[in-house]
Formats: sequence, structure tokens, C-alpha cells
Amino acid sequence: MTKELKVVVVGGVAGGMSAATRLRRLVESAEIVVLERSGYVSFANCGLPYHLSGTIEQRSSLMLQTPASLAARFALDVRVKSEVVEIDREAKTVLVRNLLDKAEYVEHYDYLILSPGAAPVMPSQPGSERAMSMRDIEDLDRAMAWLESKPTTAVILGGGFIGIEVAENLVKRGLNVTLLQRGTQLMKNLDPEMAVMLSTRMRAAGVDIRFNTTATEFTKKTLTLSSGEVISADVIFSAMGVRPEIGLAELAGLRIGENGGIWVDAEQRTSDPSIFAVGDAAEKTDAITGESRLATLAGLANRHGHSVANAIAQAPVAPATPALATSIVSFEGLAAASVGWTETALRANGRNIRVIHAHPANHAAYYPGAETMRLKLIVDAQTDQILGAQGVGGAGVDKRIDVIATAMFAGISASQLAQLELAYDPQHGSAKDPINMLGYINRNIAEGYTKTIEWHELETYLNQGWEILDVRTSGEHRFSSIPDSISIPLDTLRENLQFIEGKKLVVHCQVGQRGHTATRILAQEGFDVVNLDGGFLTWKAGMASMGESK
Repeated sequence: MTKELKVVVVGGVAGGMSAATRLRRLVESAEIVVLERSGYVSFANCGLPYHLSGTIEQRSSLMLQTPASLAARFALDVRVKSEVVEIDREAKTVLVRNLLDKAEYVEHYDYLILSPGAAPVMPSQPGSERAMSMRDIEDLDRAMAWLESKPTTAVILGGGFIGIEVAENLVKRGLNVTLLQRGTQLMKNLDPEMAVMLSTRMRAAGVDIRFNTTATEFTKKTLTLSSGEVISADVIFSAMGVRPEIGLAELAGLRIGENGGIWVDAEQRTSDPSIFAVGDAAEKTDAITGESRLATLAGLANRHGHSVANAIAQAPVAPATPALATSIVSFEGLAAASVGWTETALRANGRNIRVIHAHPANHAAYYPGAETMRLKLIVDAQTDQILGAQGVGGAGVDKRIDVIATAMFAGISASQLAQLELAYDPQHGSAKDPINMLGYINRNIAEGYTKTIEWHELETYLNQGWEILDVRTSGEHRFSSIPDSISIPLDTLRENLQFIEGKKLVVHCQVGQRGHTATRILAQEGFDVVNLDGGFLTWKAGMASMGESK
């Protein structure tokens, strides 16, 4: 590389800054200019909601770098309050507007890296301009100023990652919080019987969640809902999602992908070979389908920025990491994590799948402090490929989803999960880790030892003449049961077969394990029998989710 090499980066967070700093490590002689529209660079945007409550006490803790520190360490020319308004691809220049004095100037580039991110979706009704987003430091400062006025009520529009995080922190601050969700559940990356655990926890903490509800009218202190109800709203946060910032790319005539992001190839090059795009504005490759998709994930943005720097420096470049969409959010200690596709999306796409629910403890149940988690594994029924997983619970959920994400990246099959050797002692795991248990359950189904149905399929089976057999203890059955179920505890099943002779049976226990044993007994006695996957707990969660959606 010669000293004439000049790289201009548009956007100074995540992907853009990762590309700039990696490129400096590879090419000391390059001139690298970073242009950032906001007043800050390299800040922890994922941590912004946690300053609202003081969980992150110091605002300065969110500032990872400054223009001065980046200049000192990486010799980067970082300019904040500098908006790129136009790209001249033929001349290889960008037109930059200084937002402080509105002066404009032209900057030349040999390579241009676009990392403009994604813009929050905001309501558009009259009066809705008072709704706040949570994208950058300026948004945070505006929110903190509002909170200093001692509001008592807050409304959050949207129940995704940001909506849940803002809700948690506003509750900690002492506000009465209402969350409006246009759809029937929180978190589209979860299936309904998993998402309901999160909404239950939030409601227990005092969050008033309204499903199938939107805001229709805004005033200075109130909000009118689509139901017609008027509620108090001292503060309003919009968390309705984001849209890729593609305006600059469109204006320059760059190709836009089918999902509305900037099209890129395997090296993150746009349709102009001198221009790269990374981060939330760029389309990704889905790791499951190989098709293009959007994924607003900081980890992917950083990895793709790394790849772009390698490509510019002519260093070895691996194809850009496909998106598994591994993610996690939590509310007051309850974590909800996922990777890959949901059952809902896969069934909508006609995929032939197996679904496994398990309710293991995070470590050996006999060791004090064991917590139950809920895990879900979704598998291709023909190839045994892992297509997705979800986990909801306390300690250990993140670990299990990360292991499954690693297995998916490495091409490990669902049955091979049973063979993984994972760290174990009583306070950290079990001799059969929850990951191993998912593998064993899947293998039993794949090899034909157990037939299972899902909670949402039970009604269909009952309509076809099947009956429900509860093999839990009599006490468990009396405490709570599926209507019209027959109660025969597992330990007395063999001597009571005459009471169910000739019946087609859906067997269930509390979480599925005793149900599996019962189905093995009954199948070998000639019964038509299936096990209710995940047992009573999964069915109960599924029914609760249906109740929420009404």
C-alpha cells in the first residue's frame, strides 16, 4: 500500500469504527477519515437504556473512545457533526456538511465504507414529535432531561429489545409504565409459548402491557389508544423498530437489496467495487437459508467491518459471516435468548421440522440455588440440522444458547448435541447438561423411539378421538391438569393398562421426561401413543400465550 491510499468511513459506531481501526493495524500509511453525523463516536449504544435508571451510573462510561483518543492511538481523522450528503462515484468524492456551521466541503476517497446504521421508526401523528427514541447519545441526553422533570407515567411503543430494556429501566426509576404492542406477543424472535414467560415477568413488575394496541392521538400529557381509551403519558418512547439508513446509497445509485438494505457481496462490497457497506444498513446472508435478510446486531457489524478492512488491505478475506441472529434480552433477571429461526416462521415457510421443549435446571438440581430454564430446539426433520433455538430463564440461559449457536455455525447436528463434552460440577452444570438432554430427546424422536406432538396440535388430536393420559402423580393432577385428562401415575401404569385399553393416547407429564417413559411402555404394549412435547408446563405456557393474544 502507498501513502496515497485514502479511505473514508461514513459512520463512527460499531461496523464503521471496527473497519477503521482494523485497517489502521493493517496499513499504517493509509489516510483514514471517519465522518460521523452525531456528536459522538464509538459509544455503547446498546448500553444507553441502562443509564436511564442509573444502573450504568456515569454517562461517560458509555463513551468508549473520543475523536482525540482515536487520533492518538490509531491516527484516525475523526470528525463529528459531519454529515455526508452526497456521493460522486465517478469522481470518488463525498460532499460533507459541517452541522455546526452548515459549511460544505468535498472529500476524496480511494475506498468508501458506508456504516450509517438504521433509523428508529417513529410515530407520525400530530403531537407525536414528543416521542423519544434511544439510538445515540443525543437521544439519551434528551431522555434524561425529560426524566429530570419528575414524570410519573411513561408509555413505550413497541415490545422488542429496546422496548423491553427501556421498560425495565423506567420501572427501576419508579415510573408507571405502559407498553403498547401492535402484535399478539413480545419479541418476534421467540415463539409465543416462550415469549409469554417474559410478558408474565414484566406484568408482575408492574408494566401494563397492551397487545393488539397502537397509539392514535398524542397530546402534551395523554395518549389515545386504538381501543379508544385515553391514558396518561408524561413521557413517550418509540421502540417500534428500525429501518436501514439507505438514503445516501440510493442517491448514489447503489443497488438496494430485496429486504430494503444496501446490497453487498461476500466481501461487503456494494454494486460499486470502491464502496463497501457494513452494519445495520447492509443486508446480510441468512445462515439457515442462504438468502438475504436484515439483522441489526452489533457483533455482526464489527465482524463485517473487520472483513472490509482485510479486503481493502488485500489481506486474506473470509466470506462475510452469515447471520444466525443470536440475541438475548432480559427483564429483572429473566433472560430470553434465541438463535436462528422460530417454529412459527419455519412452519409458515412449509419446512418439515421437529420441535423439542425441555425444562432443565441450570445446574445440578440438588445443589442449592438451582433454577429451571425453558429451552426449545427446532430441527430439520430430514437432515437433523439445527434450525433454531430459544431459551427463557435465569442463570445459564445465555450459555446454552451460545453453545447451540456455536454448534449451528460448526454444522453439528441436533443428535450430536448429546455427545458434546461440557464443563460440569454441581454448581455450574449437570452430568447430562441441558444441551445434552436436547440431543438425547431429539435422537429418541429421530430414531423412532418416541412420537411427539406440540402443545398447539393437541386440540386437533382430541377432535380426532385421541384421549389425554396424565402420568404425573395424583397430587400433581389434582393441583392443575388439562381438562378431561385421565390420571394414571407412571409408577402404576403397567398394572392399570386395562383402564385405557383400545384408546389412542396423548401422554403428558410435567415437562416431558416421564411422558417419554410412559410412551415407551405403552408403545411396546401395542397402544397408539404420542408424547406431549414439553409436557404440562409447555402446554400451559402455550395456552397462556393464546389468552394474551385475544
